[in-house]
Amino acid sequence: MVSAREIVSAVVDPELPVLTLADLGVLRDVREEGGRVVVTITPTYSGCPALDEMRADLRADLVEAGYSDIEIRTVLHPAWTTDWISDAGLRKLADHGIAPPQRIGPRAVGPIPLTLEPPARRVPCPRCGSVDTTELSRFGSTACKALRRCEDCREPFEQIKEL
Repeated sequence: MVSAREIVSAVVDPELPVLTLADLGVLRDVREEGGRVVVTITPTYSGCPALDEMRADLRADLVEAGYSDIEIRTVLHPAWTTDWISDAGLRKLADHGIAPPQRIGPRAVGPIPLTLEPPARRVPCPRCGSVDTTELSRFGSTACKALRRCEDCREPFEQIKEL
């Protein structure tokens, strides 16, 4: 029998099917406890509309592999961050024409300064590499994406926003 970890590590994200849940960093833990498989996931944000689909896909793939006692746990702390996307996941996004997020690193402790403008960032075009890109919409096909256009090759593309 294939291990539960191998099975759930191959489950693709319903909103970004170029990535697995493991690539995306949503898959937090997989344990087999006395015949029971316990899978722990953290959604990209608490209102993620794909959460039910993720759970169903994880369960379906485990059942298909012969596992019957399955628990899917959702944890919200610590909150998911784009820093959890694997290096392979970042490459897959770029290879599929989606600008990957930059690494943010550890968050500062204490008050966070408030700005009303989005941070200025030079987002390279995943098609031609130009950094002469323009944000067309702060929100793309999902809340975690923005829609941009390259001013050199004129192609539109999505960008995964840093969280």
